[in-house]
Amino acid sequence: MNKKLAAALSGGAVLVLVLSGCSDDEGDKVNDWAKTFCDQAQPQIQKRANANQLIISTAADSKPEAIKAADSKAFQDIAAADRALAKAVESSGAPPVENGEKVQQDAIKELNATAVAYDGLKKQVDALDTSNQQKFADGLKVVSDNLAKIQNMDQDAVAKLQAGELGQAMAKQPGCQTPKASVPPSASPKAGAPATGSTAPSAKPSAKPSASAKSEE
Repeated sequence: MNKKLAAALSGGAVLVLVLSGCSDDEGDKVNDWAKTFCDQAQPQIQKRANANQLIISTAADSKPEAIKAADSKAFQDIAAADRALAKAVESSGAPPVENGEKVQQDAIKELNATAVAYDGLKKQVDALDTSNQQKFADGLKVVSDNLAKIQNMDQDAVAKLQAGELGQAMAKQPGCQTPKASVPPSASPKAGAPATGSTAPSAKPSAKPSASAKSEE
């Protein structure tokens, strides 16, 4: 039931987790900006990775209560991480690239907007009715569809930061590397017992073919 949300989060553009490539000749100012930002961003990138893993680690056949709790916490953590990332962009100053001030302001605005959107997802999850399997499944499908829309906001928020020499400089920073996600033992698949007769609604693939989900998980 929860695989669709996990796939959508995994397939989306999470800030600086998808950066690749490097350059042998970067300006010192660009590298300095990248280090300043990535050092601040690292805990938030880790928080987002952990939130993603929390959803993945909550078994598709877990009880609705377990899925609801995991998704709610994950969305709350991602919202908090996005707000902190916006502050990191702000405190790092305008990046020393063409239209750097606009790049900075756009990233701040869009990261804060995604944080609000994830807050909204959390409220939707918190309002799901776990006493009725079908109602819960239907509600989870709506949440999944809304998550797919928010992915586009995530992509817009990071696209300019990832562009050109700035993105290449960030890719070389340890703080902007893909972290190893971890979740508390209580979030493991064994945390929720199988929910008999549960139906996992399918939603349109949001980013990659792997995001498609069967109607029964």
